[in-house]
Amino acid sequence: MKPYAKKFYKSAAWRHCRQAYFVQQHGLCERCGRPGDIVHHIEYITPENINDPDVTLSFENLELLCQICHNQEHHGEKELTRRDVMFDEEGNLVKADSPLSDFDS
Repeated sequence: MKPYAKKFYKSAAWRHCRQAYFVQQHGLCERCGRPGDIVHHIEYITPENINDPDVTLSFENLELLCQICHNQEHHGEKELTRRDVMFDEEGNLVKADSPLSDFDS
């Protein structure tokens, strides 16, 4: 989070908007269908538009993303999450039987 956006992201208005959007999207990533983690601003927040509710609080400018899709959005092809490993039922890191290719776009 950028320093200029800290106050906004801690505001009650954002927390309520984020929660309402999350519920509307049934908690699922809008790009791949995995569980969503991050309510993302399609038009990125900048110091110039941070006080514009049409940018910061409008459902039209929001997208629920999982961490993988959010990383792809912000870092392009560079993936920050490994797909060749997973956790088993006991929480042990194990080799994945098959990568999450069903979710690739």
